[in-house]
Amino acid sequence: MDVILDKLRDIEIRHRELEGLLSDPQVVSKQGLYQKYAKEHAELADLVETIRRYEKIRQRIQEYKEFIAGSDEELKSIAREEMPQLQQEQLELEEKIKILLLPKDPNDEKNVFLEIRAGTGGDEASLFAADLFRMYARYAEAQGWRVEVVSSSSASGLGGYKEIIAQIEGRGAYSRLKYESGVHRVQRVPVTEAQGRIHTSAVTVAIMPEAEEVELKIDPNDLRIDVYRSTGHGGQSVNTTDSAVRITHIPTGLVVTCQDEKSQLKNKAKAMKVLRARLLDAMVQKQNAEMAQQRKNQVGSGDRSERIRTYNFPQGRVTDHRINLTRYDLDNFINGNIGPVIDALASHYQAESLKKQG
Repeated sequence: MDVILDKLRDIEIRHRELEGLLSDPQVVSKQGLYQKYAKEHAELADLVETIRRYEKIRQRIQEYKEFIAGSDEELKSIAREEMPQLQQEQLELEEKIKILLLPKDPNDEKNVFLEIRAGTGGDEASLFAADLFRMYARYAEAQGWRVEVVSSSSASGLGGYKEIIAQIEGRGAYSRLKYESGVHRVQRVPVTEAQGRIHTSAVTVAIMPEAEEVELKIDPNDLRIDVYRSTGHGGQSVNTTDSAVRITHIPTGLVVTCQDEKSQLKNKAKAMKVLRARLLDAMVQKQNAEMAQQRKNQVGSGDRSERIRTYNFPQGRVTDHRINLTRYDLDNFINGNIGPVIDALASHYQAESLKKQG
């Protein structure tokens, strides 16, 4: 911990430097510089507060050791009684500091694109895709985030989706939702099942950080852009102009379509955002695959073909297979109260990272 303490002192010094810079009129007058320092200051705030609490606990423990070694029996008694609690708090703060010092995922603070696609299971899979979208939308609303549907493809008159893509805007959206990528399996009696038999269906979820233009340059020559009339249920035209947009990224073969807006320009802008996020995600997935042998902190392989969670409705059970966590509050969970499972996944990743750092 001595090496860490030296690092913590440097962090406190930097935090004080930033406080001085943020009150400097010359810095305040330069918008870009001020925002840069304000962001760094905010990122250090939780760590610095934890460091200060840790220092206070260390001082109290030292004082109590002196009391125990002294001759005042009353102070000795108080110190011996309170020492275990202080030592436990010290250990907890040490663990929190180690976690806060872990390298940050550069995408954690970004907005995300949520893609949900019905897999095996026909109408039941598309209905579950709609259930998952409502689950994430309710969770996002509870976090104060904004959800905007980018495109959707209805599967039937039952209210399901073949595919739905939405943008979720809010601080830390990726840091919380990044664990949701993968195959989600549902076991329940479909509304279309007359015999009351339980069916198993699957839905694929992809969480992708929003990519800024400066991060990912796309050559316009690599794009083929087609426009056509938007279609609704049964293929009927719902628009009299060619407002729907299909963008094909020729080098990768990625195709993005958007027809939710009446304006061709708006559909094109939305489709480009999704394409940029998909390309960035593909780059990240490739890097992860190349580093798989070194990255022991992964939960599972990260492959989206891997089943990550099962929702068993007859038993009211939700199981996350990556961390062998089972809860019997499925109704509550599917209504958007997914925070405890996300917390458990985050803690698991952090613990694995700490083991790796040794």
